[in-house]
Amino acid sequence: MTKWNNLPSENSLQTTIKALQQNGMNAIVVNTGKEAKEKALEIIPEGSEVMTMSSVTLDTIGLSEEINKADGKFKPVRDKLYSMDRKTQAKEMNRLGAAPEFAVGSVHAVTQDGHVLIASSTGSQLPAYVYGAGKVVWVVGTQKLVKNTNEGMKRIYEYVFSLEDERARAAYGMGSGVNKLLIVNKEFAPGRITVILVKEKLGF
Repeated sequence: MTKWNNLPSENSLQTTIKALQQNGMNAIVVNTGKEAKEKALEIIPEGSEVMTMSSVTLDTIGLSEEINKADGKFKPVRDKLYSMDRKTQAKEMNRLGAAPEFAVGSVHAVTQDGHVLIASSTGSQLPAYVYGAGKVVWVVGTQKLVKNTNEGMKRIYEYVFSLEDERARAAYGMGSGVNKLLIVNKEFAPGRITVILVKEKLGF
């Protein structure tokens, strides 16, 4: 449905920014995915431990590749996870993914009253977002802005799920599911979460 993939008006964008800030989240607006990548890299100090969550948005702008490449600039958590054995080290792997210094990813809807919605099949990215990560950075195409939480839920079920299910089947050979939902109404630690809003259609 094209309703869920339209860029918002400037008034809606500014209303959302103000609401996010009032709810304890930093909100930054950039024009392009390239600028979003640069801004995210400015926020994350060199040498930081960073977990990049699975994200079409991050892959599209090249942020996942930049953080995870082996040049020593960052300490990618994914490198550690790939070197471990899920059968024998599951607890350690879960702890690493749940509490990095920085968790970087995207979301599925942001409301004009400053709430953020994330759907997940496994829930693997949610512990870090909720509490475990020291800092969270979300890069979000502004086509994901919606009026309220009800519309955010509709966007997930009516639009996001089918696209993510198709992607998962192609990537993993199995479908996805709206199995776990996170709604961030407010961040307890002001400034812990930064939302980089991009005036482009990124991800879904």
